[in-house]
Amino acid sequence: MLDLIIKNGRIVTAAEVLPGCLDIGIKHGKIALIGQNLEGGPQTEVIDAEGAYVTPGGVDSHAHVEQDNSPTGDTWETGTRSAIAGGNTTIIAFATQKRQEESIWPALEAYHKKATGNSYCDYGFHLILSNPTEQIYETELPQLVERGISSIKLYMTYVPLRLGDADLFNIMMRARSLGIMTMIHAENNDIVEQVTKRLAEQGLTDSFYHSVARPQIAESEATYRAISLAEVTDTPILIVHMSAPAAIEHVAQARKRLLPIHAEACPHYLYLTSERLQSGPQDCEGAKHICAPPLRHSPEDLEELWRSVANGTFTVISSDHAPSTFDHPNGKMRGRIKHSTNKTNTHHHNQNSDKPNFDFRNVPNGLPGLETRLPLIFNRTYDPSTPPQKLDRPLGLNPIIGKKPSSSDNIMITLPRFVQLTSTNPAQLYGLGGRKGSLAPGYDADVVIWYSENVNVKGDGGREIVIRNEALHHRIDYTPFEGMRVRNWPRKVFLRGRLVWDRDREGVMGRKGDGEFLMRVRSSLNY
Repeated sequence: MLDLIIKNGRIVTAAEVLPGCLDIGIKHGKIALIGQNLEGGPQTEVIDAEGAYVTPGGVDSHAHVEQDNSPTGDTWETGTRSAIAGGNTTIIAFATQKRQEESIWPALEAYHKKATGNSYCDYGFHLILSNPTEQIYETELPQLVERGISSIKLYMTYVPLRLGDADLFNIMMRARSLGIMTMIHAENNDIVEQVTKRLAEQGLTDSFYHSVARPQIAESEATYRAISLAEVTDTPILIVHMSAPAAIEHVAQARKRLLPIHAEACPHYLYLTSERLQSGPQDCEGAKHICAPPLRHSPEDLEELWRSVANGTFTVISSDHAPSTFDHPNGKMRGRIKHSTNKTNTHHHNQNSDKPNFDFRNVPNGLPGLETRLPLIFNRTYDPSTPPQKLDRPLGLNPIIGKKPSSSDNIMITLPRFVQLTSTNPAQLYGLGGRKGSLAPGYDADVVIWYSENVNVKGDGGREIVIRNEALHHRIDYTPFEGMRVRNWPRKVFLRGRLVWDRDREGVMGRKGDGEFLMRVRSSLNY
């Protein structure tokens, strides 16, 4: 007997929107069958999707949660609660080896302690490797895979974590032999440091200059170098949070040569430009949008990224959720400069007037985005199996581009492509294929029911939802997407067959501790 039947849904897979309205039968937390007019027993719960799209639970494969370098960020409880409310049933977060640590185990053990019993959704870990010793190469990395962690992240920037080309080469060689997926943050550290130094010498440290200090060429050069190292070592890699069209073109050319090079996009690089980094003379609002790589300057850059999302250059879209509270001395406000004043000097105001009031170098990088990832990407989708409909008003107006996503000069993606990027591909890339990321018999019953696009969405009225931080479930005091409109939102979310989010009723219905640590295997999307 089935435990649950989700009936009357338009099921979206990574390949197609299945014809008609179908039922999903769930038993013991797994999808048992998909068909029409499924019958249950007296104890079977039945939920009507009302003809809405039904997609796999989101797999957010890049989230920073309760890390030591972000004391004002999300905890495992608040971050995963937010994930569930945005339709994500799996996240993969980062355990960080500190530079002085000779082993990877202290970082992993500490991170397990933070996560165990505190997660609303299922989860896994990537390892950030900053001190690759011989013991790690020979003994610990093989054991890492045995412990269910099959991916590592390497940095080409940030002094506490940065690795040189020789280390990158050696790690890639070892990762290839073990089947470990290698993620790389690609920015040329020397370019960034030298531009930053010269800006600071001129007193140009307001929040906007963060975007000047990390130019596109720094990302493009490092991306080309990372691809070159991957090619010579024959190692699959993923370049994380890409923002520069020239850098993405390096990935596109590598993929044309059938190299196993993958790219990751993030919603903030698809929707926001560097004008968000502008602060007024008496405020620090721009600091809310400091991240690395930075938001880029041109709306045309955003559409180029969307083009790469649509044409297959990007493999995944993740949130890169890496928040810090804004109004906190250890959060984004850490960049504020307090000038000393001489009370005996009546001209002290004039003496300080030319001094900068803010220093972007002191601001923690990163933006919140777990809960908004899926709605923002869904907003630019269309159903390839349905004839286009004429809209009587703009839907999901993009305040940066200023055009309707439905218009012919605005890049859209298909619903199956949406599922590929946000669920299926990240699951396969990071060793969760066969369990997560798809709606098929045998998979975990991680299911998202959206609102039917024939009925009003519960929100600010009409068929649009206005993103408001007050309605989100993280513990951060802002969202970079405040005021943006999206056309849909996850209505119900199921984690292994249990209803954990119901937007029309109590909201979050799951509990802290529902989430399980996922033992991951080798990637099935390496080539």
